[in-house]
Amino acid sequence: MTSGVRAAGPQGPAARLWAHRGSLRILVRRDLAVKYQQSALGYLWSLIEPLGMGAIYWFVFGVLYSGDTSRHLGQAAGSYPLFLITGIFAWMWTSSALSEATNALTGQARLITTMNVPRQVFPIGRITGRFAEYAAGLPILAAIAVAYAVRGEVRPGWSVLALPLAVAVQAVLLVGLALLLSALNVLMRDIERFMRLVIRVLFYATPIIYPLSLVQESTLPGWVKAAYELNPLVGIFQLHHAVWYPDQFPDARLLATTVAVSVLVLVAGWWAFRRLEPAVLKEL
Repeated sequence: MTSGVRAAGPQGPAARLWAHRGSLRILVRRDLAVKYQQSALGYLWSLIEPLGMGAIYWFVFGVLYSGDTSRHLGQAAGSYPLFLITGIFAWMWTSSALSEATNALTGQARLITTMNVPRQVFPIGRITGRFAEYAAGLPILAAIAVAYAVRGEVRPGWSVLALPLAVAVQAVLLVGLALLLSALNVLMRDIERFMRLVIRVLFYATPIIYPLSLVQESTLPGWVKAAYELNPLVGIFQLHHAVWYPDQFPDARLLATTVAVSVLVLVAGWWAFRRLEPAVLKEL
């Protein structure tokens, strides 16, 4: 009787999800195995793609428009490739996680209707799988940082502690979005196409390949700059950059906004998923 009451309480869904963490691991391993089973390079693709993107943007902004880049990056201009790769590695986790989480339910309808696990496992599994790819690239990122540190162009210190904070806040945001988008996409299939456009816009509306100071010092109206910083990815990517460039660490206001919005998205996503779950299961 007591256990039944506890399961129905506020901690019930979260506790049930934690109890099925083994199923989550199995789904993530299956997802990664299926994704790379017919690829000759396998997991290397999770490194090749962001490195290739970094090379392209370095040529455009580090070579063709090097003057503007150097002015806003200051002493960090000499290590601009590290700045780029840091942002792009984190962006690949974001973009691929959102793309795949959106169809996490529609693409696994048979499993969802036959497996006795919390349905949140499926979109969260997509976020976790893409994080595994991001984590696989961290040694490459660290090696690049060491190379620049040896040359004296970056001086990482206490700021490396920004990485676990960046990962934690990013995970909170992505899980919330994944829960919301995966449920909505079952009921409105246009969500998947809409997200393709949103992801493209977010890439340029987030300081990934350019420093935040470029926006802050621009001639944009104040309300546009304020709205820009409401995007939680702005603060998250500032944290990622701050790992190697301490001056990029977000100020207290931006950090508080980032954390607050990310937590709010998680709560809203979890609530919406629970409310829409009966309709989702009926549609599937």
